[in-house]
Amino acid sequence: MSPDASSSALASIARPAAVGRTRWVILGLLFFATTINYVDRQVIGILKPTLSTELGWSEIDYAQIVFYFQLAYALGYIGIGRLIDLIGVRRGYFLSVLVWSVAAAAHGLARSAFGFGVARFALGLGEAGNFPACIKAVRNWFPARERALAAGIFNAGTNVGALITPFLVPWLTLAYGWPAAFYFTGALGLVWLMAWWAMYHNPEDHPSISKAELAYIQQDVEPPAAAMPFGQVLQHRATWAYAAVQFLSSPIWWFYLFWLPDFLHRSHGLNLATLGPPLVVIYLLTDVGSVAGGLLSSFFVARGVRVLTARKLAMLVCVVCIFPIVFAAQVQSLWAATLLVALAASAHQAWAANMFTLPSDTMPRSAVSSVAGFGGMIGAVGGMGIAQLAGFVLQATGSYVTLFWMVPGAYVLALVLLQVILPRGSATDSRVAA
Repeated sequence: MSPDASSSALASIARPAAVGRTRWVILGLLFFATTINYVDRQVIGILKPTLSTELGWSEIDYAQIVFYFQLAYALGYIGIGRLIDLIGVRRGYFLSVLVWSVAAAAHGLARSAFGFGVARFALGLGEAGNFPACIKAVRNWFPARERALAAGIFNAGTNVGALITPFLVPWLTLAYGWPAAFYFTGALGLVWLMAWWAMYHNPEDHPSISKAELAYIQQDVEPPAAAMPFGQVLQHRATWAYAAVQFLSSPIWWFYLFWLPDFLHRSHGLNLATLGPPLVVIYLLTDVGSVAGGLLSSFFVARGVRVLTARKLAMLVCVVCIFPIVFAAQVQSLWAATLLVALAASAHQAWAANMFTLPSDTMPRSAVSSVAGFGGMIGAVGGMGIAQLAGFVLQATGSYVTLFWMVPGAYVLALVLLQVILPRGSATDSRVAA
């Protein structure tokens, strides 16, 4: 590829910003909600050593608490994804954030593994609405050429949330006790709700959007329509392709989220006061990966590569970057282990930026949240499995070696299944005009 061609392709990605910025304001709301979502769910991972000591949890107790979150997350995904298609993003997302924020604060009242399990179950039900709502909002507000970048940006909120939490939670815990960490983080979502209700509307109804930006957004976005019957949603190959990719790859992110603090504590002796720097490095790099993954496939699309093919090429690059994690549990250096995990986690987020666009790339607007919810449910079922597997492997071996060796194979199989179910040149593999 010549330098001129590269410059032209990159310019075609950036140039449309001139038509207006309202869609980026909406994306900012999605980013901040996703950040809060991940702050709320990661608090328990940061506090695991503290809570295990104070409340007498075993590895199996913790695995069960995570399992209950995943179970509710799976049930909530399928329900709220469908609900968002029926009642719209504005009301559906509001309800989701309200439920998860109240549930997050309720953790501060629990004093037993059972009590935490109940709170985690409620948290999972509410948090399940985040990604179906964000994916549908991106479909509503962005044309195909910008969707992977938009998905990468809102998904970067997961990393920012995971970045903030190692500093915020230890400070709150050491200053005010561990219940305060849950109360404060739960309250963040209630503040966000006011901004969401005031600022979010569909593009065609938004009071601040320009005619030029509306026309740009709607160039390959069909107008609103009644929700597709769910039985019809399940008949599409794209639904099952997305579900397969979610089932195999999403549990790896759950594994990072809930077990990385424990890995650093168990393997390198870090405690609540010293976990921060390695986790900051990991999640800073995952922010880079999240946005870079979206830019990479958008670059391919701008050069005339078919949309689905561009997503697959970007995901293949991610798979290559994930393989070195197999050595993370065997190196002696804290920072070598940190960088190996950071590379894999960053590649996962780049992968996710492209994975999250699959429903909007391959399905009608009226079915996007339903597909996202169904796939998310399947991914959460996989997360339930990884929670049980990690608990039993660690209880039996006390080592992360086996778990890290399993990681790359999940992505390889996911990419193979995506290609088998939705091969190049299929009806969903469309071109987007540059």
